Amino acid sequence: MSPTPVTFASPTQPASYSWEATDEQVAERYGVDPATIVRFDLNTSPQPPALAAELLAAGRFETPLSEYPPSDYARLVAAAATAYGVEPDELLVGAGADEILDLVGKAFLPPGSTAVVPTPSYAMYRVVTEQRGAAQVSTPRRGPAEGWAMDIEAVRAAARSASVVWLCSPNNPTGLPEPEGTIERLLDDLATDARADRREPPIVVLDEAYAEFAGTTLLPLRLAHPNLIVVRTASKAYALAGLRVGFAVARPETIARMAPYRPPGSVSTVSVTVVTEALRQPAAMLANVERVTAERARLTAGLTDAGWRVGPSVTNFLLVDFGDAAIAAAAADTLLRHGLVPRTFGADHPLAGSLRLTVRDRPDDDRLVEAARAFERDRT
Repeated sequence: MSPTPVTFASPTQPASYSWEATDEQVAERYGVDPATIVRFDLNTSPQPPALAAELLAAGRFETPLSEYPPSDYARLVAAAATAYGVEPDELLVGAGADEILDLVGKAFLPPGSTAVVPTPSYAMYRVVTEQRGAAQVSTPRRGPAEGWAMDIEAVRAAARSASVVWLCSPNNPTGLPEPEGTIERLLDDLATDARADRREPPIVVLDEAYAEFAGTTLLPLRLAHPNLIVVRTASKAYALAGLRVGFAVARPETIARMAPYRPPGSVSTVSVTVVTEALRQPAAMLANVERVTAERARLTAGLTDAGWRVGPSVTNFLLVDFGDAAIAAAAADTLLRHGLVPRTFGADHPLAGSLRLTVRDRPDDDRLVEAARAFERDRT
């Protein structure tokens, strides 16, 4: 079982995603009942909305299951445009946010180019970059005392010769958004540098997978910055990760540059049907956000009382800092022996001494707190 979701085994090969161990693999390794395993490593919700079950039971989908989905995903695009307050021609549909990231790579990252990532951040940015034959330039974030904010001057300097800048706000895995005004300032600075250098500014990808939990979005910035692509998803707040639906939102001319790389029918007719209705009926999403917000505070308090150092978060996950990679590994081992799967980080990762933990529901989170207490008792 890989301690980190990304493998960089060979310097001559691109990065690849190493899939999380399955429940069955965890059960076999740690001697627990697969039915009792809880995933605290995936940042998903414990249950999908009731609307999904109702639509599946009705069996009436966008097209019959024997047919491909509509090539334009017109109803889904219209629903997303209304939900996000944008025009339909500012949207591109993908099979989850990860396919959107891959389309960005195909459209804007030629071999030999570079992409900038404030690190730590979502591991797929490096995977996409290196799979396109490009190189990642990492700019370290400022650290927990400064809310893990990106170093804007370092990003600006590195972006001067880059094709793409990957941003994530709220950031995964640190759980916090960039300080107010930071991303707008960066976009302005990149435009200024591009004019001075007589080149196009780099594409800036703003991954807002967790925006609904934060209650804010920077989508309006696309109006002044045609190089901005905002990524949204139905996986997190909408609790529909298994349906794999994501969106790119950008100016029409930018969407037009990505569209030729979109594969036909990569989003199933079932996914199109359910996510369309979820976007049209946001009450379940809003209720899930409210639930997560309350449960996040309760879980934070419980883990803190157990003796763990929990960082602030505006997302559906928490980052726990143990200050030492060996302690973090021991804590992860204890959780796994209780059937609770955390997100761990490799030895060379900036967060090697931390664990990332999804906010789930009260019964699951109570098991997590009890396991944390057991770990601390065993240490004393």
